[in-house]
Amino acid sequence: MSDEVMAAITTAQQAALSGDRPRARELFGELWTRIGDDGDPTHRVTPAHFMADLQDDPSQELEWDRRALAAADVLTDDRAASFHPLLTVRGMRASLHASLAADYERLGRLSEAREQLHLAEAAEPDLPDGGYGELVRSAMAGLRERLRQH
Repeated sequence: MSDEVMAAITTAQQAALSGDRPRARELFGELWTRIGDDGDPTHRVTPAHFMADLQDDPSQELEWDRRALAAADVLTDDRAASFHPLLTVRGMRASLHASLAADYERLGRLSEAREQLHLAEAAEPDLPDGGYGELVRSAMAGLRERLRQH
């Protein structure tokens, strides 16, 4: 099932990247139903994290990001590395907590946003150099600045 799940994740990601948000939500929703709340955490964290970004309602985005973090809570580095050799759970946590911080900010829950940003910053040293790591660092910097203004 692993290859099947990863192929389905890739298909849904492609729909999202092409701008077909409704189709991507449908594909990730179907995938989530197949995987289930107790499925392989590597398979859960990715669809939940992407599904969060596809939500129009910030409350729903928060719920999906919470699901992604719950999956990361039971994910091991060995299992994460089987998905991508440079992937670590702690590095993923920086992105997941930054996403939660942004969700809370959009909902006006600023103390929770600051708490999540602090957790993201604690995991920042474990982000890889280059593309993904720089993307997350940039998002964190923007969020940090916005929260200073509140």
